[in-house]
Amino acid sequence: MPELPEVETVRRGLAPVMEGAVIHAAAVNRPNLRWPFPPQMAERLTGKIVTALRRRSKYILVDLSSGETLIIHLGMSGRMLVSGKMLGDFHHAPQMRPSSGDHPAPAKHDHVVLDMDNGARVTFNDARRFGAMDLSATQDLENHWLIRDIGPEPLGNAFSEITLKQRLKNRATPIKTALLDQKNVAGLGNIYVCEVLHRAGINPTSVSGKLSGPRVASLVPIIRQVLTEAIDAGGSSLRDYRQTDGELGYFQHTFRVYDREGQPCTTCATPIGRIVQSGRSTFYCPSCQK
Repeated sequence: MPELPEVETVRRGLAPVMEGAVIHAAAVNRPNLRWPFPPQMAERLTGKIVTALRRRSKYILVDLSSGETLIIHLGMSGRMLVSGKMLGDFHHAPQMRPSSGDHPAPAKHDHVVLDMDNGARVTFNDARRFGAMDLSATQDLENHWLIRDIGPEPLGNAFSEITLKQRLKNRATPIKTALLDQKNVAGLGNIYVCEVLHRAGINPTSVSGKLSGPRVASLVPIIRQVLTEAIDAGGSSLRDYRQTDGELGYFQHTFRVYDREGQPCTTCATPIGRIVQSGRSTFYCPSCQK
C-alpha cells in the first residue's frame, strides 16, 4: 500500500493539472470502491474549481470552490493517471510527461474520471478496489472519520522530539508497531519504518516506552530524512504503485533492509533478518539494531 512518499509524489504530479482548473466533467463508473461513493458525487464535482491540492497522511485532499473537499485514498492498487494534451504553461512541473492528442481508451478499472477544463484527464484506476473516495465539508474536514484521529505530519512543525516522546511514553508496544500507528505519526508504513529503525540502530522489537530519551529523539530527524529522500526518488515502486505519468519510483533501489532478507547489511555485512510483527514482515540487521 502506498505510504506517505508515494502519496506525496502523486499529489505533486496532480497539482499542475488540477490546481486552479475546473472539473469540466466528472464520471463515476461504479457505486463503490472499498466503501460506497458519496451521493451524487459526479454532480458535486462537475463545474467546481480545484482551489488547492493537499495531503494528510496517506490521503490526497482536493479542495473545491463549493466548500467541499474530495478525500482520496489509493488503497493497495489505486492509481491516479494523467492523460491528454493540456492547455497552458506547465513548465514548472518537469516531472509531468502527459501524452498528447486523444485520451487513451477507457480501461476496465477506470472507476472515476475527471476531465479538466485545461485538456487534462485525471483517472482513478483501481483493480482491487481497496481505494476510497469521499466528500466532506472543508471546514469540517478535521472531524471526518478518516482524518480525525491521525497524528502529526512527520515533515511538519507539529512533529518534534517532545511530541514523539510524549506519544511513546509508557507504551508497552514494540517500537515498530508504535511508529506504524497513525495516531502517533502520520503516513508511515512498513517500508519506511523498517528503513528508519535501521538507520537509527534500534531493534524493531524494542519496547517503545523503555527506549531512552536520546534514542527516541534520534528518530525524528531520521524519519524526516528517509521520507524526504523517498519523495525525491518518486517513492518506492512495489507491485502496483506508479506515478501520475506512469513512471516507477526509484527509492527501492536504495533500501538498506526492506525486502533484503539474507542479503548483507550495507553497514556491517551481517545477513538481514526477517521476523513477523502484527502480521507484517519486519526486516532488520541483528548486529546494527540492538
